[in-house]
Amino acid sequence: MGVGFLGIDADLPIRRSRPSEEAGAQTLPGETWTRRLFLSVPLALAAAPAVRALGADDPKRTPRLVVDGCGAPGSAADAEDARLSSHAIADVRASGITAINVTVGPVGERPSLAAFEGIFRDIARWEEEIERHPDVLVRVNGVDDLEKARAGGRLGLVYGLQDGVAFQDDLSRLAILRRFGVRIIQPTYNLHNLLGDGCLQPEGGGLSAAGREAIARMNALGILVDLSHCGRRTTHDAISISRRPPAFTHTGCAAVAEHPRNKTDEELKALADKGGVAGIYFMPYLKPGAQPMAEDVLRHLEHAIDVAGEDHVGLGTDGSVSAVDLTPEYLKRFEEDIARRKQAGIGAPGEVAGIYPFVPDLNSPRRLQRVGELLAGRGHSSARIEKILGGNFVRLFREVWREGT
Repeated sequence: MGVGFLGIDADLPIRRSRPSEEAGAQTLPGETWTRRLFLSVPLALAAAPAVRALGADDPKRTPRLVVDGCGAPGSAADAEDARLSSHAIADVRASGITAINVTVGPVGERPSLAAFEGIFRDIARWEEEIERHPDVLVRVNGVDDLEKARAGGRLGLVYGLQDGVAFQDDLSRLAILRRFGVRIIQPTYNLHNLLGDGCLQPEGGGLSAAGREAIARMNALGILVDLSHCGRRTTHDAISISRRPPAFTHTGCAAVAEHPRNKTDEELKALADKGGVAGIYFMPYLKPGAQPMAEDVLRHLEHAIDVAGEDHVGLGTDGSVSAVDLTPEYLKRFEEDIARRKQAGIGAPGEVAGIYPFVPDLNSPRRLQRVGELLAGRGHSSARIEKILGGNFVRLFREVWREGT
């Protein structure tokens, strides 16, 4: 997928595992209720009557363009280099998603050249998938490609980086990355690099001189500056100096759930004032210490709308298009992933066994459409829902993805 169990570590090998059909399949201790809940949700969603209205004012109106600000085709249980299965392709077709920001390259401390090479390995993998499924997938280089994807019923892949380590000591690589399709970049991941501090860095420093120059070059190249994992001061600095609107492609609201990965009201307002968009994710950080559910996604969405305005909020699930099967094999690898991230120093608070990086009652390829239905049921207008499901990100991409200052 280019992302791991927690949606953000591209180096962790994981494999797809379907639910066991054998009688008496073993369940890990303490997981009985969770397994039953998670495996029952997709069936319940499929069996429930569809909610057609995507807005209280127009029951027939549906969103024109749907964008996931961070995610990938496939399942979170897929191996890193696994080809997309027929099941994954069917889920892409059913998802209703127009475009998705797909992470390419690893995150965390490593030699910059190794990180740079890792980006191109991932790009090559996705280019191969596009060649294998040209009727289903298409690379997005500009906003016109979003319309082509929608018209052809395909999923547009937007290549994005979640760490600037690959170019931190050679900013000329930014132009190369753009030439090969990268359109979204985070200067920092959770920790410190030569560009600035991530959200878990204790010192909480801001952008370095190299970081400021990187922002300027991304602006000039038409690359969206993504501040999702950046620390408070780095976020403040980048919003202040960026000449184009930045984004939080996948985050939550700190006022609803205090967590270093969630953004404060001040940050949300500053982002909106600059014309940016905050994508709300489906991660455990929405409800620290407990499994987040659809209601938690809605709470963060509605708070972000109240603070930043409906023109500056979207969705960035930080997950896979296909549903996750909570099997014993998955649970084992999930716990190994948590331990590995903790050892590497990039694990965030709340990454613990028993709380999973997806929302069980939105564990379906149609999860974004379902959010729209839930918002409609709470009285949000069709026009607002269209913005949240994709319109705001499309507007942002149109403003940012053009070269020249």
